[in-house]
Amino acid sequence: MSTPSLPLPPAGDPLGEALHLLHMTGTLYCRAECTAPWGVAVPHLDGVMTLQVVTAGEAWLEVDGEEPLLLRPGSMSLIPHGTPHRLRSDPDARADPLFDLPVEKVSGRYEILRHGGGGARTNVMYGVMEVDHVAARRLAGQLPAVLHLDSWNADDAGWLGSTLRFIAREAAELRPGGETVITRLADILVIQAIRAWLDSAPDARVGWLAALRDDQVGRALRSIHRAPERDWSVQSLAREAGMSRSAFAARFTTLVGESAMRYLTEWRLQLARAHLPRTTEPLSTTARRFGYQSEAAFSRAFKREFGISPGRLR
Repeated sequence: MSTPSLPLPPAGDPLGEALHLLHMTGTLYCRAECTAPWGVAVPHLDGVMTLQVVTAGEAWLEVDGEEPLLLRPGSMSLIPHGTPHRLRSDPDARADPLFDLPVEKVSGRYEILRHGGGGARTNVMYGVMEVDHVAARRLAGQLPAVLHLDSWNADDAGWLGSTLRFIAREAAELRPGGETVITRLADILVIQAIRAWLDSAPDARVGWLAALRDDQVGRALRSIHRAPERDWSVQSLAREAGMSRSAFAARFTTLVGESAMRYLTEWRLQLARAHLPRTTEPLSTTARRFGYQSEAAFSRAFKREFGISPGRLR
C-alpha cells in the first residue's frame, strides 16, 4: 500500500478513504489457551497495534495509565501504540513476562500459547499488527491508548458474533489459508473498533481527523492523498477546496496544525520511504512518482526529513 496508485472508492469521503487504507500486516497471531490462575505481561512493542479478542472465559486487561478492563466473550480491545499491558485471570494473579513463556510455533506468524494453573479456562485471539500506509499511521496516531468494545447494538451484534466464531474456528483448526483469513477478519475488527470510537469520542473531532471531516479542507486533503505526484500549490489546493487562497491557508493550518505545503511534503516523503525498500526502480523514477522533478531535489528533501539518503535507506 505504499504507492499513490492504490485504488480508492470512487465516491469515498476523505475519512472513509483513510479507513480504506487501514490494512494490517500480520506480524504475529497467537491463540492463547489459559487456565486460572494465569497472567501475561506484554512489554512495549514499538510501531505496532495489538488486538485482543476473548472467545471463551474472561480476562482482565491492564494498560499502563488506564483503568483495568474486564473482557468477556465477544469483548474486543485494541491497543494502537504498542503500550505495555497485562492480561490476567484476576487482578491479583501473577503476570509472567510474555517472552519467558513457551509457545508452540505453528508457522512463522502463528503460534499457540498454553499457560496457567489448571482452573477456569479463557481463550484469547491475540494479534500483533503493523499498519502499512501513511494515512493509516496518521489515523492510528490520533487513537487513544486503548479502545474497548464490549457492547454492540442489535445490528452489530450478529455480524460480530459470527466474525468472532469464524476467527475462533480458523484459529482452532489451522486449515490451509487460515492465517490469511484471520488477518483479513482482523482488518475488519480493527476498522469497526475505530469507527465506533470515531462516532462517539470528543478526541475524534480535533486535529487531522477534524480536517478530514471538514467539507472544504477535507477535499484538499483527499486531492493530496489521491495524487501526491501532482504539482500542487496553495492556490491549486484552495481551488480544490472552493476557497480563496488566504482563507484556505489559514483554515488548513488551524485544523491540521501545519501548512498545506508542509503537509504535502511530509506526505510525499512518507510514501516514498515506505515505497523505497519494495522496489529496484531508479531513484529518478521514484522521485517523479512522488512529485519531485529531479532525483537531486528528491534526495535533498528526503535526507532533510529523515537524516538519511533514499539510496542508503534502500
